[in-house]
Amino acid sequence: MSSHARGRPPRQDTQLATPDEEGRYPELVNSIVGAASFVGALLLYAGYIYTNAYFGYFHLDTFAVGFDTFELIVRSLRLATLPALGSLTLALLVPGLLRIVARLSLPDRYGRWLRRVGVAAARCYLAFVGFGVILMLAWRWIQPVNWLAPLLVAIGLLLGRTQAAAPAGGSHSSTWERSMSLLVAGLFLIWMVALVAGQLGRQDARHDADQLVRRVSVVVLSTDRLSISSPGLVVEDLGRGVHYRYRYSGLRLLVERDHRYYLLSLGWHKNTDPTIVIEDDDSTRIELRPGTQPRRPPGR
Repeated sequence: MSSHARGRPPRQDTQLATPDEEGRYPELVNSIVGAASFVGALLLYAGYIYTNAYFGYFHLDTFAVGFDTFELIVRSLRLATLPALGSLTLALLVPGLLRIVARLSLPDRYGRWLRRVGVAAARCYLAFVGFGVILMLAWRWIQPVNWLAPLLVAIGLLLGRTQAAAPAGGSHSSTWERSMSLLVAGLFLIWMVALVAGQLGRQDARHDADQLVRRVSVVVLSTDRLSISSPGLVVEDLGRGVHYRYRYSGLRLLVERDHRYYLLSLGWHKNTDPTIVIEDDDSTRIELRPGTQPRRPPGR
Protein backbone atom coordinates (compact mmCIF):
# COMPACT_ATOMS: atom_id res chain seq x y z
CA MET A 1 0.00 0.00 0.00
CA SER A 2 1.34 3.41 -0.92
CA SER A 3 2.02 6.13 1.56
CA HIS A 4 -0.87 8.17 0.09
CA ALA A 5 -3.30 5.34 0.76
CA ARG A 6 -2.17 5.09 4.39
CA GLY A 7 -2.92 8.78 4.94
CA ARG A 8 0.70 9.87 5.28
CA PRO A 9 1.65 13.20 3.77
CA PRO A 10 3.70 13.02 0.59
CA ARG A 11 7.41 13.19 1.16
CA GLN A 12 8.94 16.54 0.36
CA ASP A 13 12.53 16.98 -0.60
CA THR A 14 14.29 19.48 1.64
CA GLN A 15 17.38 21.29 0.53
CA LEU A 16 19.99 21.25 3.25
CA ALA A 17 22.42 24.12 3.65
CA THR A 18 25.88 23.42 2.38
CA PRO A 19 28.81 23.60 4.79
CA ASP A 20 29.91 26.85 3.13
CA GLU A 21 26.51 28.45 3.75
CA GLU A 22 26.41 27.19 7.33
CA GLY A 23 29.81 28.73 8.02
CA ARG A 24 28.87 32.00 6.39
CA TYR A 25 26.21 32.99 8.93
CA PRO A 26 28.46 32.91 12.03
CA GLU A 27 31.05 34.86 10.06
CA LEU A 28 28.43 37.48 9.15
CA VAL A 29 27.25 37.73 12.76
CA ASN A 30 30.83 38.09 13.98
CA SER A 31 31.45 40.84 11.43
CA ILE A 32 28.34 42.74 12.49
CA VAL A 33 29.16 42.40 16.19
CA GLY A 34 32.76 43.48 15.58
CA ALA A 35 31.72 46.50 13.52
CA ALA A 36 29.10 47.51 16.10
CA SER A 37 31.65 47.20 18.91
CA PHE A 38 34.17 49.34 17.00
CA VAL A 39 31.57 52.01 16.19
CA GLY A 40 30.32 52.06 19.79
CA ALA A 41 33.83 52.42 21.18
CA LEU A 42 34.60 55.12 18.62
CA LEU A 43 31.46 57.07 19.56
CA LEU A 44 32.30 56.80 23.25
CA TYR A 45 35.85 57.97 22.63
CA ALA A 46 34.73 60.85 20.41
CA GLY A 47 32.13 61.88 22.98
CA TYR A 48 34.73 61.94 25.73
CA ILE A 49 37.18 64.01 23.66
CA TYR A 50 34.46 66.48 22.64
CA THR A 51 33.07 66.82 26.18
CA ASN A 52 36.52 67.17 27.74
CA ALA A 53 37.51 69.86 25.23
CA TYR A 54 34.21 71.73 25.69
CA PHE A 55 34.19 71.82 29.49
CA GLY A 56 37.97 72.16 29.68
CA TYR A 57 37.48 75.56 28.08
CA PHE A 58 35.48 76.49 31.22
CA HIS A 59 38.11 75.04 33.62
CA LEU A 60 36.15 71.85 34.30
CA ASP A 61 37.14 68.20 34.08
CA THR A 62 34.78 65.69 32.50
CA PHE A 63 35.26 63.09 35.25
CA ALA A 64 34.76 65.69 37.98
CA VAL A 65 31.44 66.79 36.48
CA GLY A 66 30.37 63.15 36.15
CA PHE A 67 28.92 62.30 32.74
CA ASP A 68 27.73 58.76 32.14
CA THR A 69 28.40 56.61 29.08
CA PHE A 70 25.09 57.37 27.37
CA GLU A 71 25.65 61.13 27.65
CA LEU A 72 29.11 60.84 26.13
CA ILE A 73 27.77 58.83 23.19
CA VAL A 74 24.97 61.35 22.63
CA ARG A 75 27.47 64.23 22.66
CA SER A 76 29.59 62.40 20.10
CA LEU A 77 26.71 62.73 17.60
CA ARG A 78 27.68 66.40 17.30
CA LEU A 79 30.42 65.19 14.97
CA ALA A 80 27.84 63.95 12.48
CA THR A 81 27.59 67.45 11.02
CA LEU A 82 31.25 67.56 9.96
CA PRO A 83 32.56 66.79 6.48
CA ALA A 84 35.23 64.75 8.25
CA LEU A 85 32.60 62.11 9.03
CA GLY A 86 32.03 61.69 5.31
CA SER A 87 35.78 61.47 4.81
CA LEU A 88 35.95 58.77 7.47
CA THR A 89 33.24 56.78 5.71
CA LEU A 90 35.05 57.16 2.40
CA ALA A 91 38.28 55.92 3.97
CA LEU A 92 36.53 52.84 5.32
CA LEU A 93 35.00 52.09 1.90
CA VAL A 94 38.21 52.57 -0.07
CA PRO A 95 39.19 48.86 -0.15
CA GLY A 96 35.88 47.93 -1.80
CA LEU A 97 35.49 50.83 -4.23
CA LEU A 98 37.05 49.01 -7.15
CA ARG A 99 34.72 46.03 -6.71
CA ILE A 100 31.74 48.39 -6.53
CA VAL A 101 32.80 50.12 -9.75
CA ALA A 102 33.22 46.76 -11.48
CA ARG A 103 29.63 45.79 -10.66
CA LEU A 104 28.09 49.02 -11.92
CA SER A 105 26.28 48.78 -15.24
CA LEU A 106 28.32 51.42 -16.99
CA PRO A 107 29.34 51.67 -20.64
CA ASP A 108 32.62 49.94 -21.37
CA ARG A 109 34.57 53.14 -21.94
CA TYR A 110 33.46 54.66 -18.64
CA GLY A 111 34.04 51.41 -16.81
CA ARG A 112 37.56 51.08 -18.21
CA TRP A 113 38.33 54.71 -17.36
CA LEU A 114 37.12 54.34 -13.78
CA ARG A 115 39.07 51.13 -13.34
CA ARG A 116 42.24 52.78 -14.63
CA VAL A 117 41.75 55.71 -12.25
CA GLY A 118 41.11 53.33 -9.35
CA VAL A 119 44.14 51.20 -10.12
CA ALA A 120 46.33 54.28 -10.50
CA ALA A 121 45.12 55.65 -7.14
CA ALA A 122 45.67 52.31 -5.45
CA ARG A 123 49.21 51.98 -6.79
CA CYS A 124 50.00 55.52 -5.60
CA TYR A 125 49.11 54.65 -2.02
CA LEU A 126 52.62 55.58 -0.87
CA ALA A 127 52.00 59.11 -2.14
CA PHE A 128 48.98 59.43 0.18
CA VAL A 129 51.04 58.18 3.11
CA GLY A 130 53.97 60.45 2.23
CA PHE A 131 51.78 63.53 1.86
CA GLY A 132 50.18 62.78 5.22
CA VAL A 133 53.61 62.51 6.84
CA ILE A 134 54.64 65.84 5.27
CA LEU A 135 51.55 67.47 6.75
CA MET A 136 52.49 66.07 10.15
CA LEU A 137 55.90 67.72 9.86
CA ALA A 138 54.14 71.00 9.05
CA TRP A 139 51.70 70.52 11.94
CA ARG A 140 51.77 74.06 13.32
CA TRP A 141 51.00 75.58 9.90
CA ILE A 142 48.03 73.42 8.90
CA GLN A 143 45.59 74.46 11.62
CA PRO A 144 42.61 74.01 11.78
CA VAL A 145 42.65 71.21 9.17
CA ASN A 146 45.33 69.15 10.90
CA TRP A 147 42.97 66.15 10.84
CA LEU A 148 43.78 65.80 7.13
CA ALA A 149 47.23 64.39 7.97
CA PRO A 150 46.11 61.19 9.74
CA LEU A 151 43.22 60.81 7.29
CA LEU A 152 45.58 60.75 4.28
CA VAL A 153 47.86 58.24 6.00
CA ALA A 154 44.89 55.99 6.78
CA ILE A 155 43.61 56.19 3.19
CA GLY A 156 47.05 55.33 1.85
CA LEU A 157 47.37 52.31 4.13
CA LEU A 158 43.91 51.06 3.15
CA LEU A 159 44.66 51.54 -0.55
CA GLY A 160 47.87 49.59 -0.14
CA ARG A 161 45.88 46.54 1.02
CA THR A 162 43.75 46.37 -2.13
CA GLN A 163 44.43 43.90 -4.92
CA ALA A 164 44.85 46.75 -7.39
CA ALA A 165 47.83 48.07 -5.44
CA ALA A 166 49.82 44.87 -6.01
CA PRO A 167 52.00 44.97 -9.16
CA ALA A 168 51.28 42.40 -11.87
CA GLY A 169 52.92 39.11 -10.97
CA GLY A 170 53.99 40.47 -7.59
CA SER A 171 53.82 38.40 -4.43
CA HIS A 172 50.90 38.83 -2.09
CA SER A 173 51.51 40.24 1.37
CA SER A 174 51.19 37.97 4.36
CA THR A 175 48.23 37.92 6.72
CA TRP A 176 50.37 39.53 9.42
CA GLU A 177 51.29 42.45 7.16
CA ARG A 178 47.66 43.01 6.17
CA SER A 179 46.55 42.88 9.79
CA MET A 180 49.20 45.36 10.88
CA SER A 181 48.32 47.76 8.05
CA LEU A 182 44.64 47.67 8.98
CA LEU A 183 45.47 48.14 12.65
CA VAL A 184 47.69 51.16 11.98
CA ALA A 185 45.08 52.62 9.61
CA GLY A 186 42.44 52.22 12.32
CA LEU A 187 44.67 54.01 14.83
CA PHE A 188 45.17 56.93 12.42
CA LEU A 189 41.39 57.12 11.88
CA ILE A 190 40.84 57.20 15.65
CA TRP A 191 43.43 59.97 15.90
CA MET A 192 41.60 61.92 13.20
CA VAL A 193 38.30 61.57 15.08
CA ALA A 194 40.01 62.79 18.28
CA LEU A 195 41.38 65.87 16.49
CA VAL A 196 38.01 66.71 14.98
CA ALA A 197 36.14 66.14 18.25
CA GLY A 198 38.56 68.29 20.26
CA GLN A 199 38.49 71.08 17.71
CA LEU A 200 34.69 71.06 17.58
CA GLY A 201 34.42 71.03 21.39
CA ARG A 202 36.60 74.12 21.76
CA GLN A 203 34.79 75.82 18.89
CA ASP A 204 31.37 75.24 20.48
CA ALA A 205 32.67 76.39 23.88
CA ARG A 206 33.94 79.68 22.42
CA HIS A 207 30.63 80.21 20.66
CA ASP A 208 28.61 79.58 23.84
CA ALA A 209 30.89 81.88 25.85
CA ASP A 210 30.33 84.65 23.30
CA GLN A 211 26.54 84.10 23.45
CA LEU A 212 26.42 83.65 27.23
CA VAL A 213 23.52 86.07 27.68
CA ARG A 214 21.23 83.65 25.81
CA ARG A 215 21.78 80.76 28.21
CA VAL A 216 19.46 79.95 31.11
CA SER A 217 19.56 82.70 33.74
CA VAL A 218 20.23 81.62 37.34
CA VAL A 219 19.35 83.44 40.56
CA VAL A 220 20.94 82.06 43.75
CA LEU A 221 19.24 82.82 47.07
CA SER A 222 21.23 82.02 50.21
CA THR A 223 20.77 82.28 53.95
CA ASP A 224 24.46 83.16 54.38
CA ARG A 225 26.78 85.33 52.37
CA LEU A 226 28.65 83.29 49.77
CA SER A 227 32.35 83.84 49.14
CA ILE A 228 32.04 84.29 45.40
CA SER A 229 32.98 87.23 43.23
CA SER A 230 33.11 87.64 39.51
CA PRO A 231 32.62 90.45 36.99
CA GLY A 232 28.94 90.76 36.13
CA LEU A 233 27.79 89.21 39.41
CA VAL A 234 25.13 91.26 41.25
CA VAL A 235 24.88 90.76 45.05
CA GLU A 236 21.87 92.05 47.02
CA ASP A 237 21.16 92.00 50.75
CA LEU A 238 17.39 91.61 51.18
CA GLY A 239 17.40 92.32 54.94
CA ARG A 240 17.37 90.40 58.19
CA GLY A 241 13.68 89.53 58.08
CA VAL A 242 14.06 87.41 54.94
CA HIS A 243 14.98 83.72 55.23
CA TYR A 244 17.08 83.76 52.05
CA ARG A 245 18.77 87.05 52.81
CA TYR A 246 21.34 87.23 50.01
CA ARG A 247 20.45 87.28 46.35
CA TYR A 248 23.00 86.63 43.57
CA SER A 249 22.07 87.36 39.96
CA GLY A 250 23.80 88.03 36.68
CA LEU A 251 24.64 84.33 36.33
CA ARG A 252 24.14 81.87 33.50
CA LEU A 253 23.88 78.10 33.70
CA LEU A 254 26.60 76.03 32.10
CA VAL A 255 25.51 72.59 33.29
CA GLU A 256 23.78 70.94 36.27
CA ARG A 257 24.88 67.60 37.68
CA ASP A 258 23.81 65.89 40.92
CA HIS A 259 22.38 69.06 42.52
CA ARG A 260 25.51 71.02 41.63
CA TYR A 261 25.13 74.06 39.38
CA TYR A 262 28.11 75.18 37.34
CA LEU A 263 27.60 78.87 36.66
CA LEU A 264 29.23 81.64 34.65
CA SER A 265 28.79 85.35 35.25
CA LEU A 266 27.87 87.72 32.46
CA GLY A 267 30.98 89.04 30.76
CA TRP A 268 32.89 85.88 31.67
CA HIS A 269 36.40 85.64 30.21
CA LYS A 270 38.35 82.42 29.93
CA ASN A 271 41.74 83.73 31.08
CA THR A 272 40.62 85.69 34.12
CA ASP A 273 37.21 84.61 35.43
CA PRO A 274 36.25 81.52 37.46
CA THR A 275 33.51 78.99 36.93
CA ILE A 276 31.25 79.14 39.99
CA VAL A 277 30.01 75.88 41.53
CA ILE A 278 26.91 76.11 43.78
CA GLU A 279 25.50 73.09 45.59
CA ASP A 280 21.74 73.08 46.06
CA ASP A 281 21.09 72.35 49.75
CA ASP A 282 18.90 73.65 52.61
CA SER A 283 20.83 76.92 52.83
CA THR A 284 20.36 77.88 49.19
CA ARG A 285 17.59 78.11 46.64
CA ILE A 286 18.19 78.05 42.90
CA GLU A 287 15.86 79.82 40.48
CA LEU A 288 16.12 79.16 36.76
CA ARG A 289 14.82 81.78 34.38
CA PRO A 290 14.96 82.28 30.61
CA GLY A 291 18.02 84.01 29.26
CA THR A 292 17.97 86.98 26.92
CA GLN A 293 16.58 85.93 23.56
CA PRO A 294 17.54 87.47 20.20
CA ARG A 295 15.18 90.11 18.94
CA ARG A 296 12.64 89.02 16.35
CA PRO A 297 11.74 91.17 13.36
CA PRO A 298 8.40 93.03 13.71
CA GLY A 299 5.37 91.05 12.60
CA ARG A 300 6.74 87.62 13.62
